[in-house]
Amino acid sequence: MQTFKTSKARENIFSRIRKGLSGQPVAMPFPEVENDNRAIYPQADMALEEQFAEAFIKLGGKFVFCENEQELMNNINILFENRGWKQLLCADERQLKIFHNNRIDILNPADPKAESADACLTGCEMLIARTGSILLSSLQHLGRTASVYYPVHLVFAYANQVVADIDDGINDLKKKYGTGLPSMINITTGPSRTADIEKTLVVGVHGPAEIFCFLINADM
Repeated sequence: MQTFKTSKARENIFSRIRKGLSGQPVAMPFPEVENDNRAIYPQADMALEEQFAEAFIKLGGKFVFCENEQELMNNINILFENRGWKQLLCADERQLKIFHNNRIDILNPADPKAESADACLTGCEMLIARTGSILLSSLQHLGRTASVYYPVHLVFAYANQVVADIDDGINDLKKKYGTGLPSMINITTGPSRTADIEKTLVVGVHGPAEIFCFLINADM
């Protein structure tokens, strides 16, 4: 078997690296993070709902505040008519029943076969205030496809679903599902976009080009 000799200069470099690694470890630059990883972020002087809305809008999302579920239905109905949509799907059975009971017949059950649908309405697991992100999971109905398959994604959430940071959202998921955590946890931060092609920003490449978030001022 052929062997290769290591040059003296290279061996000297490796020797110094080994010696350095065997010495005292480098001090942690932000030791306070051990107790609270949000210590490195400035604390926002506003309610979590306001913080989420501000961050979400900066990312290109469209935020709509709803005082109650009736206002949610009215706002979605207005959006449906103004956009001239033909097919709006819904991946939440409870909202399907609420709309049907109020005789607002604009929602159809979500179906991956409906490739020409204009938009899809889903719930979410949590809203992340600091990053303006929406936390979704595979344990939601059609959780792997409903939020990425259609050109427009409508999300509804309740006030008690807004958490401060990503770790809070993950901890709440652990409390909710215990040892049966979802096999997929997705954090959506603004509309789908990429600048991989000639450094030109293109929106709506790997998912919806528009995301609406309807926040209901009530607990789930």
